[in-house]
Order: sequence, then C-alpha cells, then structure tokens
Amino acid sequence: MELMTLLIAILALVIAILAFQRTGGGMRDLRRQIEELTEKSEHATKGARDMTADALSRLETFIRGQQKPSPIPQESLKDTPPTTVQTSPPQEQEGPKDDPPITESKP
Repeated sequence: MELMTLLIAILALVIAILAFQRTGGGMRDLRRQIEELTEKSEHATKGARDMTADALSRLETFIRGQQKPSPIPQESLKDTPPTTVQTSPPQEQEGPKDDPPITESKP
C-alpha cells in the first residue's frame, strides 16, 4: 500500500513538471523574471531615495529661511584690514572714589 502511494506521488510530480514546462515555465524564464523584478525594485528604491533627498533639502531651506552659505576662502579674510566695532556702551573708568576731584587753584 505504501509503495502504491509513493508511485502515485512520483507520477503526480512528473505530470506537474511536464505541465509547468508546457505552459512556458522554465528555469530561464524564472531567472529572467527575478532579474526584471530586481531591476525594477532598484529603480524604485533610487527614485524614492532621490525624492526623499529633495524633500529634506527643501525642508532644510524652509527651516533655515535661506540657502546654505557658500564656503568663503580663508585667504580673502587676510586681505581685509581688521576693524574694531564696539558693541557695548562705553564704561566709566574706575578710579578712587574717596578722593575729591582735582581742581586747579589760581595764585
């Protein structure tokens, strides 16, 4: 009985393989389909990556409110004379506060 079951299973497998090949299936066809799907998925991934990079760039511009500053060469800074800009109000010079102010006396 077990032998008969094994023979039926093997016969069913052979018929399934023949039917698969007759309908146009084969290892070459499967490999070609896998390669096409891989190529499509790589293309879609690259497109999604580019769209994400563009969106993040626009978001950065929106948040910062301006374009990225271009790098300024250090040499151009050496050519300009140094400037002194006072950003805080002038402070009084400290001196001895106990001494009376010095006045000139007339002879």
